[in-house]
Amino acid sequence: MASALPYAPPSRKANSTIMSMQALRPTTRGTIGSGTTSSNGSFQRRTSLSSFPSSRSPSVMSQRRPSRSPNPPPIDTDRTSDPSTVLSKTPTSGVSSQHSSLSAPNKYSSSAHPARRLKSQYPRGDTENHVEYILVASFDIDKGPIMEHQYPVAITGDEHMLAELMLPDQAHVRNQDWTIFFLHKDTSQDEEEAEEKAERRRLRKAKKEARAALFESGNVDPLERVEGSEEDSSEEDEPEGGEGPPLIYVLNLVNTKQDKTAKRGAVVKAMAICTRHPFLHIYKPLLLLALEEYFKTPQPSTLAELYEAVNTMDLSLMPKLSILERHLLQASDNKDLFVEKFEQMIQMRMAEDKGEALDDMAAMSESPERRPGLVRNGTKAHVQQLIHSNYSVPRDTHEFETKVMYNGIPIPIKVPVAVSPETVGDFSLVKLIQTYNDPHVKSPIPFALHPHLTTGGVHTHPIIVLVNAMLTQKRVIFLGHNRPSGEVAEAVLAACALASGGILRGFTRHAFPYTDLSKIDDLLKVPGFIAGVTNPTFENHPEWWDVLCDIPSGRMKISSRIEQAPLTEGLANFQQQNPAYASATNVATSTSQAASDPTGDAAFMNDVIRSIAARHGEGVIRAKWRDWVVKFTRISAQFEESVYGASALYIGVEKAEPGNENVSGHGYVWPDDHAKFRELASNVNRIEGWRATRSYYSFKQDLVQLYNFRPLKALDLHHLHDRLRMTKLTPGASRDIYVAMERYTHSYDEICQLLAVAPESHAGLFYIALGLFHKDRDVRMRVVDLLERISDHEAGRHWWKALSRFEKLAFIRIRREAEAEMRAKLGGVERDIPADGDAMVLGRRVS
Repeated sequence: MASALPYAPPSRKANSTIMSMQALRPTTRGTIGSGTTSSNGSFQRRTSLSSFPSSRSPSVMSQRRPSRSPNPPPIDTDRTSDPSTVLSKTPTSGVSSQHSSLSAPNKYSSSAHPARRLKSQYPRGDTENHVEYILVASFDIDKGPIMEHQYPVAITGDEHMLAELMLPDQAHVRNQDWTIFFLHKDTSQDEEEAEEKAERRRLRKAKKEARAALFESGNVDPLERVEGSEEDSSEEDEPEGGEGPPLIYVLNLVNTKQDKTAKRGAVVKAMAICTRHPFLHIYKPLLLLALEEYFKTPQPSTLAELYEAVNTMDLSLMPKLSILERHLLQASDNKDLFVEKFEQMIQMRMAEDKGEALDDMAAMSESPERRPGLVRNGTKAHVQQLIHSNYSVPRDTHEFETKVMYNGIPIPIKVPVAVSPETVGDFSLVKLIQTYNDPHVKSPIPFALHPHLTTGGVHTHPIIVLVNAMLTQKRVIFLGHNRPSGEVAEAVLAACALASGGILRGFTRHAFPYTDLSKIDDLLKVPGFIAGVTNPTFENHPEWWDVLCDIPSGRMKISSRIEQAPLTEGLANFQQQNPAYASATNVATSTSQAASDPTGDAAFMNDVIRSIAARHGEGVIRAKWRDWVVKFTRISAQFEESVYGASALYIGVEKAEPGNENVSGHGYVWPDDHAKFRELASNVNRIEGWRATRSYYSFKQDLVQLYNFRPLKALDLHHLHDRLRMTKLTPGASRDIYVAMERYTHSYDEICQLLAVAPESHAGLFYIALGLFHKDRDVRMRVVDLLERISDHEAGRHWWKALSRFEKLAFIRIRREAEAEMRAKLGGVERDIPADGDAMVLGRRVS
């Protein structure tokens, strides 16, 4: 792999010593392979890649059956998080978590920005390139698909395989076609990188322990310690899923030019961009221009110009969001959410341009104050200011707007700020759902029964069958006969995102957005693949697939050769423990349609279809599917606890109030036990099928890593909010919940965690604000305090604005009463009208 790539922009160049060190340093730019020498004489490293995952993939471990009695993953028993220490694995944000002492912290102003410094996702001067390789292939009438150029170096010895993927079947009958495929590293390289990563983690741990010893001896300042700890943990702030090294995503464009001088009267060429970024669709306009230019000038210099242009794209002003912040941004349609972070990034850059001191810039990165002169993209002020400033705040904080200069043409690019796992490209869930919903509604065709797939009976919705197939790791093929390969690839990518919900992993790594008949032997070696094909031969071989999704007809088939689901211990134990619900577990194998929809899938799909008909948009549909996947994982955890006594999907911790059952609960909430066991029984086959898959294995690993970054560990806020939302509570029970929420939700990250379980799509703060009408005055006052903190929070202020006017007026009334009572106690003049300053604040909160 190249350590120093030719045609790199000047800001990326360094002396040869630094380059040689970077070549040995693992990066996302590739792994160490065989060495080659470039045209300019510099040593280049060649990466060994394949379009199929290695047979020695770490995910093989997930093929083993889970233990009979799953235990929670091992966790750190030291829950201390004293504000004076930062060795806790919980990120420090304004104030540290308080759950070691289980006592409420001092009052905290949540308007303060998190203590960690704001960073860029792609810092200026970073050695990693946006695009790693550019490939060109063409079709030779005598030789077939051939690779013409690989720039800056060759990435694999199997050029014919790459050329075949770049030139899909029937490409010559279309003027243009897009394809996407993934490349995997060699397993030996994976192991080498894993060892190096483990060594880096060991060194970081030793450094933290040394710093802790210095702090205890009084030889280091606490603030210096906070900063150092942040730098050490900067590489550990994101879970990686445990599935192996990052994939290389390949976006490919095929063009056919009519040429009477050529054999068969046409020239077919393809150009591909290889990148580590899953948002590879942003390069489409550049590929269109570059391939057109290559037809005119078929030289490596054309590739070099494109390579330099894309790698000089400046994303350094795009802020790096935490896991909770990304979740909030993805779940919200608000275009101003976290706009303060973009403003701070610009302020820091402007200060850097003016040569201000590093201390001033560090303080600026922790301050939410806005500098005058910043304007939004697309506004009149922005147009007028273009001649004075190069910086502007994006119109929509979900996308970062930048430009790429190619051949003197500024190409506007929009990069997604928050990307969910398993989200690749610009697919459409709405299009996928409509493709298979419409034929099913007009003339439903019964499915062949299978316990894992037909959870609603013979007329289970085809989208539910598809999701069940992917959750239980079945072989899924999307067939698009006489359709562009790009359409097939889009369906595969949409299916991966559908089953993942931005929560589960393990789908895209075993997905093949486009493949052909020549690779069937390798494809069948991959367990639970998701593949897109255009050759109708696949339909005639049911032994090759478990579920076939035909795109032109909008129909799905369950293979007659599918492996039957085994009788598992979990199913047998559940039926034995709950004989009254044993019959409910057989819905998936019943020849009649379930009358009462015990899984709730039919009602859910009806809700999704209504949202699509109402044109609610792609974001709303993705949020609904995320909620469905979250619900499924929470129900699975409850099933494991019910059957095995413990769940591998729940990490047991010391409760905030162990003696208080109203606060110490966890997990999914049902209105009553009958509803609980009825839903568990209807989901038992799907859950047991999922528990044997790689996505289940990866999810367990993710939970352990996410736990370390969850600010509030002693309370299950999701459980408490669901109880407020779904159950009828006594005044005493609701009092305990409201008091606990107020007592333990103070810091920036803790409020983010609370907002994450109360998204705007689920009524936002409505159920929390109902505490303003509680019969207990102390509860009402505590809810006022909590809402005030939320309204001062960067993201929470948007939740506050969405609150109903009725609840806002209750908030103001309670606060005025409290202020009047306080003035009376202090001997002041009793007035029902607040002071001018307070009136302005309250007026702002109502608006």
